[in-house]
Amino acid sequence: MGEDETSEPTIEINGLRFTYPGIDGHPPPGSTPLIDGFSLTLRAGHRCLLVGSNGAGKTTILKILGGKHMVEPHMVRVLGRSAFHDTSLTSSGDLSYLGGEWRREVAFAGFEVPIQMDVSAEKMIYGVAGIDPKRRAELIKVLDIDLSWRMHKASDGQRRRVQICMGLLKPFKVLLLDEITVDLDVLARADLLRFLRKECEERGATIIYATHIFDGLEDWPSHIVYVAHGMLQIAMPMEKVKDISKLSLMRTVESWLRREQEEKRRRRKERKACGLPEFDEHIEGSRVTGDPARAAVRVINNGWAAGRLHSTIAGEDNFLFSSNRVLR
Repeated sequence: MGEDETSEPTIEINGLRFTYPGIDGHPPPGSTPLIDGFSLTLRAGHRCLLVGSNGAGKTTILKILGGKHMVEPHMVRVLGRSAFHDTSLTSSGDLSYLGGEWRREVAFAGFEVPIQMDVSAEKMIYGVAGIDPKRRAELIKVLDIDLSWRMHKASDGQRRRVQICMGLLKPFKVLLLDEITVDLDVLARADLLRFLRKECEERGATIIYATHIFDGLEDWPSHIVYVAHGMLQIAMPMEKVKDISKLSLMRTVESWLRREQEEKRRRRKERKACGLPEFDEHIEGSRVTGDPARAAVRVINNGWAAGRLHSTIAGEDNFLFSSNRVLR
């Protein structure tokens, strides 16, 4: 089953506008959107490469599509349903999100601590119920997983293989990948990309893959999307990209990022020449402030910051709101 431009869209993004909320759950007053006016449509069989510089908004877009951030239901539709409000999308396995590493928060130790349990790869992979044995065996072979690996002794790349395997055990209809191959060696990455391409061509799955590694990707994507400053800059089939640019995929993306970088430098130089702040700060009376959304201190749910003995929730009046408070 290949691409069908006449089929119903599997992913619809319509004028997406998003700003990270403050402590009260609402965007700080006067904040500028991180994602603004973003629209995109993908169909069954599409393999979309999402590219952009660091901080462009790629991860945020993928998390919104994965239902991890709430937006208006009409802004993001996955398989015809609201990505955030319809939890059956992820619970059924139709929508799968793979990003970052297996990590957790540990009070007084820090955030994003790698999960390193003394458990075998076999127990983790075979512990998922309702899986087609043939698909599980294929993934174990594709990712070259040794079922005797112990997670607390495995390397980053080995742990990543197990993570990917478990994320792909259920046949997905939409797959979101955020720099998921960064720890894989050349062979593992090539075999995984081959498997993912087969999933799109034979089952009609839709994949969005955000990466900065372009080796071996020349003929993999069917579409490419370039994001800058949270806004869609380019969205087109790879065939058109190749017709427009005679460069390799990496050199083509590099040329886009170089122009973006030069534009940033030009703006900064112009603002400096005019005596304005180097960045796009907001002016409140005679006081210069940064974007409230970027300047706001975001309190983590448990109220503690890494390695601290005091709650990050400031003020004596807020003492009782700390989940890790010490009664006195």
